[in-house]
Amino acid sequence: MNAVATPVSVETATPVRIVRERAGDAAAIDALVLAAFGPGRFAKTAERLREATALAAGFCAFEDERLIGSVRLWSIKVGAARSVFLGPIAVDAASRRGGLGADLVQACIEEARAMKLDGVLLVGDPPYFSRFGFVDAPNADLAGPVDRRRVMWLPITDVAPVGAVRPVP
Repeated sequence: MNAVATPVSVETATPVRIVRERAGDAAAIDALVLAAFGPGRFAKTAERLREATALAAGFCAFEDERLIGSVRLWSIKVGAARSVFLGPIAVDAASRRGGLGADLVQACIEEARAMKLDGVLLVGDPPYFSRFGFVDAPNADLAGPVDRRRVMWLPITDVAPVGAVRPVP
């Protein structure tokens, strides 16, 4: 019997592009964040801080022209430390594979270094963020209730995050 070659359909993954957020991306980002976190996010201390703070930078992940991930950096000071507040990181449910969230975090870290800041503050999961170099930030005082074990700092310089976290409008 002779074997007949049957064409095999190979599905190729569309490459994901991470780019700077553009003004026209805001509505899609808001929808993605709402889908990822629900309306409960509006009650969080981190959200109160973001509402009072200027956007320093944002990054979007696109698959073709579809937004599948986003993250933002917000201008803050922690005591004397010039910083940014990272978050929220949102990834479309169908795209939560292959490290896209980590790629978005890395884009933020590179941006903070390029901005010559003292560090990056966030409220997040220590096992996830410690791999990027984030450590506990016990002396960073956020105004409002927050799980202190989740307040983390990525040091870029020797200036420590000590004192009140203040928005930079």
